Amino acid sequence: MEVRGLVKHFPIRGGLFQRQVAAVQAVDDVSFTVRRGETLGIVGESGCGKSTTARLLIRLIEPDAGEVLIDDRQVGSKTGLSLKALRRDMQMVFQDSYSSLNPRLPILDTITYGPIVHGMPKSRAREKALDLLRKVGLDPDTYALRYPHEMSGGQRQRVNIARALALDPRIVILDEAVSALDKSVQAQVLNLLMELRRELSLTYLFISHDLEVVQFISDRVLVMYLGKVVELGPVAALYQAPQHPYTKALLSAMPEMDVDRRKQEPPLTGDPPTPINPPSGCRFHPRCPFAEPVCERVEPLLTRLAGSPDHVSACHMAIAGSGHSAAPETQNSSTSRIAEPPKESARP
Repeated sequence: MEVRGLVKHFPIRGGLFQRQVAAVQAVDDVSFTVRRGETLGIVGESGCGKSTTARLLIRLIEPDAGEVLIDDRQVGSKTGLSLKALRRDMQMVFQDSYSSLNPRLPILDTITYGPIVHGMPKSRAREKALDLLRKVGLDPDTYALRYPHEMSGGQRQRVNIARALALDPRIVILDEAVSALDKSVQAQVLNLLMELRRELSLTYLFISHDLEVVQFISDRVLVMYLGKVVELGPVAALYQAPQHPYTKALLSAMPEMDVDRRKQEPPLTGDPPTPINPPSGCRFHPRCPFAEPVCERVEPLLTRLAGSPDHVSACHMAIAGSGHSAAPETQNSSTSRIAEPPKESARP
């Protein structure tokens, strides 16, 4: 899948005639690719646009601009991939395992509903649903005729996974799919997802606040901040040598078991700026300890890092000749890990 320039602004209306007075810039020019068979993790603070991006990809929300291509076929175009075909190729598992299920339908009917709508005979859809229940670790004889309120949170999430797989999709979007579960149940669901990916040759987009879970399951990680992609790279490279100050701050907030290595001060201060009126230039510069005048004036573009062609960062310190004092002089210069901020802020 290839995403190009995805944009979604939600209008804010007011006044006597309910005219648009402003807009929430939830997703603003987001581009990335997802390779066949990989797991792409998406992380960021609440309100950064992760879930909105997921809903734009699967067309639960129509984008204002941009395009999504699956195998070079544009989604929604007359000559490309229709929305019905998109539903077969891409499915989504939502965060709330209870509200995403119909409380009036037994589990078997919930799983068979999608295939029947897409033309599968009822008998075959029933057989497929029973097989999927076995695949996700639920005994059909015990759970097929139960209702959602008769199951635990982990069991309901397994049902959601089975329902998502009922149409044999190639891409599955998991939006905080394990965040509401206990740690022991999380581990079971994560192991199940990895097993299903290998068995069914699936591609995952895994959205989560839990950086440890993302590190465990992902091949590459995409970091979002205030509607923008600020860094994207292989999970090992991004966790060991983050190149954007925001990524570094996120990783610094991870729990540390070693008492001597625990930080006493928060890695970031203040709340993210409002997406209604985001800052000029780099959107992270009001909170960045490395910010210089160029960060406020010029928006940094995603730039490939020297020596790591699969690792990109939208930071002036990673762009050769950007005007930042920490930027490499030439594009061929090696880009090292961001140093600790100076004692006195570099911000003017």
